[in-house]
Amino acid sequence: MKKIILASLITIAFIACKKDPVEPEPTPTPQPTTGSMKIEFEPKVGDSALVFDTKKYVNVNTDTFKVNIFRYYVSNIVLTKSDNSTYSVPNSYYKVNHNVVGKNVFTMSGIPIANYKAIQFMIGVDSTRNVSGAQSGDLAVSDMFWSWSTGYIFAKLEATSPQSSAGGQTVTFHVGGFTTPNNSIRTANISFGSSTANVTAGTTPEVHLKSDLAKWFFGAGGTVTFATMNTIMSPGANAKKIADNYAQSFSFEHVHN
Repeated sequence: MKKIILASLITIAFIACKKDPVEPEPTPTPQPTTGSMKIEFEPKVGDSALVFDTKKYVNVNTDTFKVNIFRYYVSNIVLTKSDNSTYSVPNSYYKVNHNVVGKNVFTMSGIPIANYKAIQFMIGVDSTRNVSGAQSGDLAVSDMFWSWSTGYIFAKLEATSPQSSAGGQTVTFHVGGFTTPNNSIRTANISFGSSTANVTAGTTPEVHLKSDLAKWFFGAGGTVTFATMNTIMSPGANAKKIADNYAQSFSFEHVHN
């Protein structure tokens, strides 16, 4: 009996001295490192909103015109952070089509969380993608493509003007070309001024950029007169002149954070 009591006491003492199990530290939840940014292109002619087909505009040469089609490619986007470091957005190829509601806006995902103060983009499509064969998405073969030898139409403007000497008084500017001497690839560099686009895990900033169609007709490429320049349908000297002009047609409007 004494042995049984002694054994019981030893067992109780062992249990009493046994340490509680150590609970493992909870694994911290990984914090997001990327977010999104939305870009919206606002089409204007000078300070006037772009209205298709019916509204009459005047260029710097005093030629009057009405716009029917306005679209272009934006690609190879690079964002500049407040600390001056940059982020190149991979596979950034977007067709901006102002004739279709909502096609002047796109959202880029996987953007590192940071405050951004500037954007750079190519107006058009780089030479590699021009010769890469059939592609998908915004680079799928469409009315913005000539052939695999001449490649993509980087920017397209179609209008009518009583000053045009073309049949039907048309103005047709289909700008492209990616090889020397007819390379029409251009780059836009746009500062956000004192503003920043603040990418966080929970908010998507909306950057609004002005696309001023009026600047197609004057600038580094010279002043356009519809009586003498009204039809561009292939790479060449005139396409380069228009590209030189519209390279300066984009500017910062505002940002919603």
